Amino acid sequence: MNLVPVPRSLELNDTLVPGRPATHRQAAAMPPQGYELRIGADSVEIAAADDAGFFYGEATLAQLAALHSGALPEGVVRDHPDLLVRGVMLDISRDKVPTTERLHALIERLASLKINQLQLYSEHTFAYRNHLEVHAAASPLDADEIRALDRFCRERHIELVPNQNCLGHMNRWLAHERYRPLAIEPDGFVDPYGIVREPMTIEPNDPRSLELIRELLAELLPLFTSRRVHVGLDEAWELPAERIDDFLAWTTTLRGLPELEGRDMLMWGDMLAGRPDLLARLPAGVTVCEWGYDDWHPFNERCAALAGAEVPFWVAPGTSSWMSILGRATNARNTCQRAAAAALAHGGAGYLNTDWGDLGHLQQPVISEPAFAYGAAVSWCLESNADLDLAPALSTHVFRDPTGGLADAVLSLGDAHRLVTPQFPNMSTLVMNLYYPQLPVGRGLTKGLTAEELPAVERCLEGARAATTGSQPGLDHAQRLRDEVTFSTDLVSLLLRDARARLEVGGFLESVPKRVRDDLGVELDTLTERYRSLWIANNRPGGLEDSLRWLSNLRHAYATGQTDPNWGGIRVQARS
Repeated sequence: MNLVPVPRSLELNDTLVPGRPATHRQAAAMPPQGYELRIGADSVEIAAADDAGFFYGEATLAQLAALHSGALPEGVVRDHPDLLVRGVMLDISRDKVPTTERLHALIERLASLKINQLQLYSEHTFAYRNHLEVHAAASPLDADEIRALDRFCRERHIELVPNQNCLGHMNRWLAHERYRPLAIEPDGFVDPYGIVREPMTIEPNDPRSLELIRELLAELLPLFTSRRVHVGLDEAWELPAERIDDFLAWTTTLRGLPELEGRDMLMWGDMLAGRPDLLARLPAGVTVCEWGYDDWHPFNERCAALAGAEVPFWVAPGTSSWMSILGRATNARNTCQRAAAAALAHGGAGYLNTDWGDLGHLQQPVISEPAFAYGAAVSWCLESNADLDLAPALSTHVFRDPTGGLADAVLSLGDAHRLVTPQFPNMSTLVMNLYYPQLPVGRGLTKGLTAEELPAVERCLEGARAATTGSQPGLDHAQRLRDEVTFSTDLVSLLLRDARARLEVGGFLESVPKRVRDDLGVELDTLTERYRSLWIANNRPGGLEDSLRWLSNLRHAYATGQTDPNWGGIRVQARS
């Protein structure tokens, strides 16, 4: 049955009856959020123990009606979730803050997929009263907008959870002179991956750091009805291993703040990963979110350690859309599945599917839809959804496209990166020359990429273009969805021509003939204008110029034949 999520028990026959509103019957013995849907010749009934169960029963009823042109198949559906918390985290700090219209559309879609939590990952995109210089150019959400969004979510059985990073990832703050003295490394540092970074982490031993964080939380948290808060605490890279006690002391201090009284404190698990001795030192009232974005991530081992330390935990896979342009569809699916299995095996309480915007948030929203749907499905019931046929599910319940073309296009594009030999964690090899044009193609990080592999990718792009052109999404923004796919396809097509030109001359952009670079530059200009248009259609204007820096850097390289050897923090020695 083409439903998403697929219920755990379906006893439906081929007899169709006219669609009609369901009556609701209270059933105290039903599992939380569970429901029983009975469809007969003369009646439709939903039994549930709580309002969420009735809501999810109605969601399944709506999907059945959509499958049968308004009619309903006779029979019984019995269903309840594996995990009571099934969430999505959307990055609104790097660099896109979606419009209210797009946020509402996303919330409606997630609710229909039985997602019941949303977090908007924030570093600097809330309009704190006393910190205008930090968010002035970001088009931030303000207090009234947060309250309204909270109400909108509650009406759809979605918990909007406040989110504010409170240690690392504070670079948008530390870039300003007023806050720079709070940095552990005010002059910047080199991260564990060898990338040169601006200051990112505030000094936990400086009383002014705590003063700032308390002020932010005191202003932010009362706007939400949720009794949870995510404080981040990930990737505090400037804190060396010998300062882990300082990290734990900061965590304990945050947990004890009066601003957090009565709330569960969520934090990321990477700083303590693989250290059961450290996990045992976490204070009560903390839930660890174990994140991992590649399908080899050791969710099972990490979750076993958390369970062994008796630390409450959630799993946090991802959509694999960021730093890819086209997505990494199979990787996302496998990662989402492995995360759900680990949570079930070791007593995880929740599932948080993350959608990040690293390096300019250049991917289009449509690219994340397959992983949103699949993550929702496996977090609801892994057994009945592990082998979900995602293409028809997306076509029917997300895109409403009877041709199936849009889903086919997005899913095929999501595996285009697998058509070449070199693979890179958390990123698509196909777009490395966009993000870091100073790196050679076919050597170094992309060693093994050859011109002979590119035609297979180009054929994939052409097939996706054709499928998109013939698609017929039944949504008000149907053309925008098609435009998002074709823009993504055309940008990667340009990057393939760039790669082919570099491979012909030894891999470096500086060796590509000027006439070829000029042609690439002209096309990139057109793509940049299309990118601007799509941004404004989906997002607030703040952040656009930051995002465009990644395209304008490549454009400058095409125009001059010279690349910035330090762009993006990756240092490349001058060629001899």
